[in-house]
Amino acid sequence: MAELSKAVLGERKPRQIHARAGAHRREMVRQVIIVALLLFLLFLTLVPIAMMITFSLKDNGQIYGRFWSPPNPVRWQNYAEGMAVMWRYIVNSLVSSLTSVAAVVILASLSGYVFARHRFPFKETIYLIILALLMIPGVLTLIPAFVLVQQLGLVDTRWALILPWTSGGQVFGILLCRSFFATLPQELFDAGRIDGASEFDLYWRVALPLSWPIIVTLGIMHLVGTYNDFIWPLVTITSPQVQVVSVGLTQFTSQYGITDWGPRMAAYTIATIPLVILFVFGMRYYIRGITSGAIKA
Repeated sequence: MAELSKAVLGERKPRQIHARAGAHRREMVRQVIIVALLLFLLFLTLVPIAMMITFSLKDNGQIYGRFWSPPNPVRWQNYAEGMAVMWRYIVNSLVSSLTSVAAVVILASLSGYVFARHRFPFKETIYLIILALLMIPGVLTLIPAFVLVQQLGLVDTRWALILPWTSGGQVFGILLCRSFFATLPQELFDAGRIDGASEFDLYWRVALPLSWPIIVTLGIMHLVGTYNDFIWPLVTITSPQVQVVSVGLTQFTSQYGITDWGPRMAAYTIATIPLVILFVFGMRYYIRGITSGAIKA
């Protein structure tokens, strides 16, 4: 019996080794397929960006006549023309968007702190009503919002952008901040109350310092959304002095209806620089805020 058992075990070992080798090969094939798919998706993402940069160094003749060829000669002056037109629009967008971001961060964090750390009648009902606003498409409120802004006399001013952007960003901001503040240990707030801290002190000195990842995440998401907004500025702003970058990018058409694609592509490239800088310096906090479990309904 002992010899029979050894023989059986001896036969099983090669089978196990063969099974492990087969599983390892299958895993390697699966990893190769995943990497290849990700590289293909990355290629599809980068192709439009590469074409934009290439077209920004051409004139109309090169674009229409030699579409796929590299720029020859390279027209660096397209960037000078694009910057001459776009710098005011970029400044206007940054001023309006950053003001709205500051207001959203302050108001949403305060509201989120109240919903997360306090009890009051109908708290959950009010919170669900606020969340229900996320289900309303923005296009449905476009005309009522414009009528309200017009009656307030804010059309063609920066406040026509700042106030609606601020109110529109509150719902998602409250969702993020409330979910994050609810995960903070209650012992920290109890210790603060024992030391005589007021509710505002608990918010300002305890909750906010621990919430930088979610605050930066909210700020980045709101800034990107408002910086790229097109419909609302197009409807409410007519003066070039306060117009924003998304609408300003449509200005590269001559009086004869011909679009100068080279300077226009250069302007697109220039317009992306503030957002690229934002992500370079804020990506660490952004990823931490996304992965910290803050986005929970």
